[in-house]
Amino acid sequence: MAKSDGHKEEAESVDSINSVEAIPTSTSARTAKLASLPLSLAGRSAIGFGRQLIGQSGSLVFSEIQEKTAEQVFKVLGELKGGAMKFGQALSVFEAALPEDIAKPYRETLTKLQESAPPLPARVVHSVLAKELGEDWRDHFESFNDKPAASASIGQVHKAVWKDGRPVAVKIQYPGAAEALVSDLNQIQRFAKIFGLFMPGLEMKPLLEELRARIIEEVDYRYEAEAQQTYFDAYRNDPDIHIPELIMAADKVIVSEWLEGTPLARVIAKGTREERNNAGIKIARFHFTSPDRAGLLHADPHPGNFRIMPDGRLGVLDFGACNRLPNGFPEPMKNLLKNALEGDAIALYEGFKEDGFVLPDVDVDPNLVLEYLVPLVEPLRTETFRYSREWLRDQSARVGDPRNPTAKIGFQLNLPAEYVLIHRVTLGTTGIFCQLEAEGKFRDEALSWFPEIAPAV
Repeated sequence: MAKSDGHKEEAESVDSINSVEAIPTSTSARTAKLASLPLSLAGRSAIGFGRQLIGQSGSLVFSEIQEKTAEQVFKVLGELKGGAMKFGQALSVFEAALPEDIAKPYRETLTKLQESAPPLPARVVHSVLAKELGEDWRDHFESFNDKPAASASIGQVHKAVWKDGRPVAVKIQYPGAAEALVSDLNQIQRFAKIFGLFMPGLEMKPLLEELRARIIEEVDYRYEAEAQQTYFDAYRNDPDIHIPELIMAADKVIVSEWLEGTPLARVIAKGTREERNNAGIKIARFHFTSPDRAGLLHADPHPGNFRIMPDGRLGVLDFGACNRLPNGFPEPMKNLLKNALEGDAIALYEGFKEDGFVLPDVDVDPNLVLEYLVPLVEPLRTETFRYSREWLRDQSARVGDPRNPTAKIGFQLNLPAEYVLIHRVTLGTTGIFCQLEAEGKFRDEALSWFPEIAPAV
């Protein structure tokens, strides 16, 4: 439905809404908040050193510093919303890779970022709806709940009843989100080392650059609505995957079918073994099939974007970040998987060279490349595989420890631009599987959709 251009804004100016009620878009204010992170960490470290000098346990002091730093890091990210909080959501997927003694102080604050943020006042919500859907926006609904049902990085969701009686989710973008998003992401890139403190083994700079490029697309709700409609058409009446039906879209508002279900974060925290396994295999099935069925890859895999429906289906939310794959899952990736599964170091290396994973002026031992990659395809090498935090931590240490000769291979490999989102999805879903500690026949699942990757008998 077209926007109404003739209405008047509410009494508050857009500037006051942006700076006070919604996302603070002042560059200096937002930069100051982000800049407080390294300064505060340095101060805490100095205090900790002082306490050790007067006899307190070093491990106790470090634990205290971690806990307080975690609280401040994610308090700032949550207050800023925008790009900072979206980045925090991405980090939350990887907490399963952290050693337990480091992860514990961060886990609760990380999880909170996935589905919560300070809500917008009702009058600001009404102003956005009036601007996007017209002054008569209430005529579209039988009822509208002013209290948000969920809040996230660049918008919040309200439950309402559509004029035909259907329960709907109304996703509203925060005023000033686009401007704040760019500002946040620019600032976060400057503090990559700080985030690296609780992301051992991951090279943060390229991750930040990739997140910045893709996240900026997420403020385009028309783009998101198009992707959601494509997914809905591809998975209509699917027995395993449920995509909410798109009802209306505007520049800053999306109205969709309301999904009842259990948030994946709750399944991770309290789910039964059966529920965890079901969630894991359904997420794998969704990601294996969507490039061929929808020509898209859902590229924002964090627990807040998944629900387990009452009938056991996987409900999928938030289609702002999608990799366009009109020709399905890339053939070079299938070939690389096949070579890794067969243990063919030469074929794997030649494929890496041909597809740009090893640049022309770089020489790497093919056997070390195979050694680097084979454990990563371990879930597809056994009949049944159980993901775990311990397994992920072992893999992270193996490829992240500079003392390990195999780990050095990672710094010599290139990641072509067209595979950046696929890499992000692979890492993200692996993190979720390990949070779930999901067990299942992942090899059979992969081979049912990609029989060509099966090792030659």
